[in-house]
Amino acid sequence: MKYKCLILDHDDTVVKTTPNVHFPSFKETLRRYRPHLKDMTLEQFINYCFDPGFNSLCVDILKLTKEEKDKQYCEWLDYNKSIIPDCYEGFGEFLKDFVESNGRLCIASHSDEQIIRRDYRHHFGLEPDLVFGWGETETHRKPYPYPVEEAHKRFNIPYEEMLVVDDLKPGYTMAKTAGVKFVYAGWSTSDKVKKVNEFMRQNADYCFFDIDELKKFVFEK
Repeated sequence: MKYKCLILDHDDTVVKTTPNVHFPSFKETLRRYRPHLKDMTLEQFINYCFDPGFNSLCVDILKLTKEEKDKQYCEWLDYNKSIIPDCYEGFGEFLKDFVESNGRLCIASHSDEQIIRRDYRHHFGLEPDLVFGWGETETHRKPYPYPVEEAHKRFNIPYEEMLVVDDLKPGYTMAKTAGVKFVYAGWSTSDKVKKVNEFMRQNADYCFFDIDELKKFVFEK
């Protein structure tokens, strides 16, 4: 097996969440707190999440107050708890084979850890070894390299045997800063957005457009 540690994004990489969960929830946030922006489109939302990232969207662009951010987080979490999103076809077999081959599975996501673990139990009957979610200190979540560095430290796996898989720029930045290879999840919703697609095709180490391609790559010797 070529890669012994996978660091996966969650939303729109493993599960289909942005169109059906995150964006509808965020539209409600806009309606409540920034009604003049309530007509934001899904493509605009993905572009913001791509660059400068969701945290900067909330803080620098929308200028949400701490109280508004706290309310937004609670409302988003409640919305997430009410829906279990579908996963992308092919991940079940791939992750089962990876874990059975003693691979280490880590998640670096802007979703909540408990939601991520719930989705993994529901779809795959397993839980990741490590989850670095939205509840972490800001410098402990992507785009900062901490998730990669901490997984390297915990599992004593060389950086060249670690692989980041993500559909957006924060994951790419995390991988590049940490010095590990990056795979663009080209099967995701984000692939339909021109800005994301063009950047990833030009900059990602690898672009895969279905899960079988990723599995074959990981299991190469």
